[in-house]
Amino acid sequence: MKKNKVKHSSRFVIALVIVVLSSTLCSAQSILKEEYNDSIRKLPYFSIHKNNYFISGVPTNKHIDRNTANAKYQISFKQMISRDALPWDAYLFITYTQKAFWDIYKESLPFSDINFNPSVDVGKAIFNKNNELQGILGLSLEHESNGRDSIASRSWNRLTANYTTTILKNTTASFEVWLPFMYKENNADLLEYVGLGEINISHEIKRNKLYAEVMVRKGLNFNGKGVVRSRIYYNPFKRNLSNQYIMLEWYLGQAETLLDYQQSRSIIRLGYVIKSNEFNWFKQRK
Repeated sequence: MKKNKVKHSSRFVIALVIVVLSSTLCSAQSILKEEYNDSIRKLPYFSIHKNNYFISGVPTNKHIDRNTANAKYQISFKQMISRDALPWDAYLFITYTQKAFWDIYKESLPFSDINFNPSVDVGKAIFNKNNELQGILGLSLEHESNGRDSIASRSWNRLTANYTTTILKNTTASFEVWLPFMYKENNADLLEYVGLGEINISHEIKRNKLYAEVMVRKGLNFNGKGVVRSRIYYNPFKRNLSNQYIMLEWYLGQAETLLDYQQSRSIIRLGYVIKSNEFNWFKQRK
């Protein structure tokens, strides 16, 4: 039965990949290969990887009190190993992301779970026949765990392929598929909740001021397991210093935290974010 679920979910993921990639054929970018290579050489060795944020909020599907409201924060960075391109014009990075769930409204302010996600990444730009940037292709070897032992231990490893491109004006899509391996016995059914991939779509509503974003992930099942995470970013400052925004997030689904990945959540949080500019090459140019 599980093999059939994996097979059907794999077909679903492959179909999404084809849709995303085929939609880029008519979406040539205005950044030329020479400009891209120059910008790579100017990038700092150490920089933000995913968004860095601190947000807090309340559930929408249960009673609100100090036991159900919480805070979530994320720290994420990357280190470029070398500015010199590898074979096939690829670049090598190491990354680290840490996501924590903090019960700040309880008396002792305990952390309910902390998830650690280091990785080694190879990235390569894809250009069309006119040497215009078409997309960014990446391959990552990732480990993710909550650093606990005994029955509270959760961990998995995966080989992740991702592709980021512009699909519409001011709209960027990032698609990921992963091949998991080396499961812990305590989370053998994790794929029933996280699936084999995810898609992120980000739309710039007002330049450097207002963004909308949605992430979708489907578990290996025929029911409602999975997640839809929507975010709105608003820059309240007159000048966009260091990509600082106010973020409103609604998380609906499972696997927000490794420890309680089977638990369904509907929670709205608001807070401060330093937004990643990792794929600013795809922003609409003036």
